[in-house]
Amino acid sequence: MNTPLQPGAESRSELTIRGLVIGIVITVVFTAANVFFGLKAGLTFATSIPAAVISMAILRSMKNSTMQENNIVQTVASAAGTLSSIIFVLPGLIIIGWWNGFPFWISFGICATGGILGVMYTIPLRRALVTDSDLPYPEGVACAEVLKVGSSSSQEAAESVESGGSGLKAVIAGAVVSAVFYVIVQTRVFATAVSDYFHVGSDKSAATGFDFSLSFALFAVGHLVGLWVGVAMLVGALIGWGWAVPHFLLLHPASGLASEVAQGAWSHYVRFVGAGTIGVAAIWTLAKLVKPVISGLTGAMRASRARKSGQLHTLPRTEHDMPIGMVGLITLLCLIPVGWLLGHFSNVSGLGSHTALLVTGGIIFVVILSFLVSAVCGYMAGLIGSSNSPLSGVGILVVIIAALLLVLGVKSLMPADAGKALVAFALFITSIVFAVASIANNNLQDLKTGQLVDATPSLQQWALVIGVIAGAIVIPPVLDLLNQAYGFLGAPGVDPARALPAPQAGLISALAQGVITGNIDWSLIGIGAAIGVAIIVVDELLGLAGKTVRLPPLAVGLGIYLPTSTTLMVVVGALVGAWFDKRAERGPNPEPTKQLGVLLASGLIVGESLLGVIVAALVAFSDKLGFSNHDAPLALVGESFHTAGIWIGGIAFVATVVILYRWIARMGRGAA
Repeated sequence: MNTPLQPGAESRSELTIRGLVIGIVITVVFTAANVFFGLKAGLTFATSIPAAVISMAILRSMKNSTMQENNIVQTVASAAGTLSSIIFVLPGLIIIGWWNGFPFWISFGICATGGILGVMYTIPLRRALVTDSDLPYPEGVACAEVLKVGSSSSQEAAESVESGGSGLKAVIAGAVVSAVFYVIVQTRVFATAVSDYFHVGSDKSAATGFDFSLSFALFAVGHLVGLWVGVAMLVGALIGWGWAVPHFLLLHPASGLASEVAQGAWSHYVRFVGAGTIGVAAIWTLAKLVKPVISGLTGAMRASRARKSGQLHTLPRTEHDMPIGMVGLITLLCLIPVGWLLGHFSNVSGLGSHTALLVTGGIIFVVILSFLVSAVCGYMAGLIGSSNSPLSGVGILVVIIAALLLVLGVKSLMPADAGKALVAFALFITSIVFAVASIANNNLQDLKTGQLVDATPSLQQWALVIGVIAGAIVIPPVLDLLNQAYGFLGAPGVDPARALPAPQAGLISALAQGVITGNIDWSLIGIGAAIGVAIIVVDELLGLAGKTVRLPPLAVGLGIYLPTSTTLMVVVGALVGAWFDKRAERGPNPEPTKQLGVLLASGLIVGESLLGVIVAALVAFSDKLGFSNHDAPLALVGESFHTAGIWIGGIAFVATVVILYRWIARMGRGAA
């Protein structure tokens, strides 16, 4: 299919059958790897960049391939890294003992309807959060740069890459370096992180620590998000680990190694404080988005009128969204299976006497909460990237709201023994909203990439719908297979030594049970909310002062909520990136030099992302491949080498950063 053309525009391939086939194949493979790795490590991979690189390698050997066709492939495949985030909620039904497997059509329905709603909701948000926004969208920008430098025939490549191929060299060098470093980390010769945990206080009853993950991908994300987002995350990390962890350990003493008690305090107390901060920051973000969202809806209506009057060609190609009437129709059609899913679950769970109330209230809940979380997740992804956006924090807030509404509106009407069924219903409806959130978390990142490579938004939106359906087909059987092979930690009758941790699903299911049974500690969320209000005030005062210094509240919330293994290396990358840009501004060619920094960061994300997917597959199939060490199939050394690995890996990481940045600085100074 060719894109709609403006008068005089050149014909090009964009949404093609071969592109869709390649995208679906990549989606299937990446989704399977992502589901396993997410349940094991609590993390999923953003697959847009690896998909773009693989797509370029395949399509370059074919005739008439275009950068925009490559963009469609990565758009389809990006569903793998996002829809697979449903594993943060859905296994909770197994953990509480309600399900003993994942019924295919029910699980498919949750993923497909939620995912498609996520696509629809972000269409009117595109103008507010992408077109008329200065959010950095680090992964979207990185993916666009990769597509440009990989498309030797595109005008965009000629404009963005200096003569002599400096930009392509930066991307390739970054990808190779990060991939090689990641492989060495997997051998355990380099440690995975430079970390230290220690007891504090006069009686050593409290503890804290830090954890710098030796990840070039996280470092590169920091470069791309910018200085003040990084500083805000550092403030959040200091609140979380400098104050909150020791504070709660003093209130609730625990014995054991410093690392164990500190991580325990963070998991049991501080994450809920972070969730409260994120919640308040999210509400504030929504309030600030009202005007641009209305503007975006107005723009969508304007485009719809232009389409009907035959004047669509008068709008730029990058403003050709899916018709707003079609968006509304598809949204309404999706609510039909949502209603059926809620009604079916009500009947089989013993809540059938209140099916009408649960279905009607459930649909209203899905419509409203889904749109709100779409806006929040889109904003967070634009701020810090899809990979680092705290989707599980959104899941925490949604399940708390769902459980509270069930307590207030339904529990009193039910017999005393219906508590477990209500917990299950709360998890079930949260999983639908979470599927919406996961796609919204990614879709705007893809649309930012499309904007930068002159893609047609409507074709990307259809491509993402196709990717959602492909991912929804793969996820249930993979989840069922893993449940039968390993089980999930905390589920009835599961061997803890063999079970997959599924940390987010365990936490969210525990929250649902806590709210329904009335034993949740609201004070923790209240403390986080108070911190969020204070940060909002500070940020607004900084804005009124008219300075470039800001303290984004959501970024502070992320710093509290996310582990330091994620946040601190992002902070390092932000500081180094800001230093590099400052030095570039004093040089002879500031803009080309700064662009080379962006391209290098893009390459660093590419290399580690690709190798991360490969290693995830090795871990998933280590039994069949004959690896003796299932958790670390590439390990060459044992735990006794860990201290040496920290020193060797840390020194190698710093030295590599210095060499890379000095190299691209020299290239920048020599740019024409």
